Amino acid sequence: MERRTADRLLRARAQAIGGRARETTVAAALDRVLAVQAQDLAAAGLGLRARVAGLTADDVRRATDVERTAVRGWFMRGTLQLVPAADARWLLNLFGPVYLALGARRLRELGLDEDLCERAARLVVRAIDGEGPLTRAELTERLTALGVEPKGQSAFHLIRRTALSGLICHGPQRAGEATFVLLDDWVPGTGRLPFTGAAAETELARRYRAAHGPSDAVDFAHWSGLRAGTCKKAWAAAGETPAQDADGIPRGDVRLLPAYDNYLLGYRRRELSVPSEHERRVWPGGGVIRPTIVVDGWAVGTWSGGRRGGAPVVEPFPGSGPFDDATAAGIAGESADIARFSGVYNASHTLSTPDLRPPGFVTGP
Repeated sequence: MERRTADRLLRARAQAIGGRARETTVAAALDRVLAVQAQDLAAAGLGLRARVAGLTADDVRRATDVERTAVRGWFMRGTLQLVPAADARWLLNLFGPVYLALGARRLRELGLDEDLCERAARLVVRAIDGEGPLTRAELTERLTALGVEPKGQSAFHLIRRTALSGLICHGPQRAGEATFVLLDDWVPGTGRLPFTGAAAETELARRYRAAHGPSDAVDFAHWSGLRAGTCKKAWAAAGETPAQDADGIPRGDVRLLPAYDNYLLGYRRRELSVPSEHERRVWPGGGVIRPTIVVDGWAVGTWSGGRRGGAPVVEPFPGSGPFDDATAAGIAGESADIARFSGVYNASHTLSTPDLRPPGFVTGP
């Protein structure tokens, strides 16, 4: 088997989006991949759906809001991620100082000095402690008591700083809106952190390797947002990964990945996941990453919609020809599963996909 094809198959299986690999729970999926991008919480749920058999939106809500096995916070690259609750504290201890330092300049640009930042953190903690979970809008209203403008980005950056300091985290949703809670209440500490300093960096490298298949220190730096030198040392300390054989991995596995999926964010280079001539279809610019159809980890088109129980709208890459029978059936099955996940699927509705692809069409490198 050609090396690039083998690497792609191994990556897709590691991410539980190929090789018929699927987990059975949110906790198991997050333990496998460590993190799911969660700037858009609905997209995060769809990313978990692609990796967990029979998952429902209620299952995701139960994991985040009731069981508390998944925690949303600012971790890798300083962006919002869903991570296992068991890993949240050591990850925050690793990434919090990094992004507090990087965010200090923005706070100064907004006219928020250190004294105001500290007073804001104390006010946020007191408000949540006294009133329970509060939304960003409610915390913004409380912060006006310190002279913080209710419009603009000042309140957001003060709330994010308080979270990166390890005082608060995202808690249960209320009417579809995220709330903030005290970290010590939501994810009680259990004593010493399992990993700190260089050991935490090494553990992160080990978990990245396990979740992202064949990769290197450059990929790890791109995914984590840590300094290249730090990643190179952690990569070496994590040790060699045993060679893997892709020959026995089942083929023809179709998944509909949401916008900003980990699989599309997890590597520095894109040639193993998306045809170069169609990169702009997936990454159109402005930080956007579109929902993508992948077959064995190889992108063959994009899709949209599907969030309110309707069928996703499938768009093959231009010039690729119609899908073959197996791929069309896989897309139909995934489309139905997205509708089921949303909880409003009408079984009598007939999902349609573009016509069949001509014989000999190749779905990957």
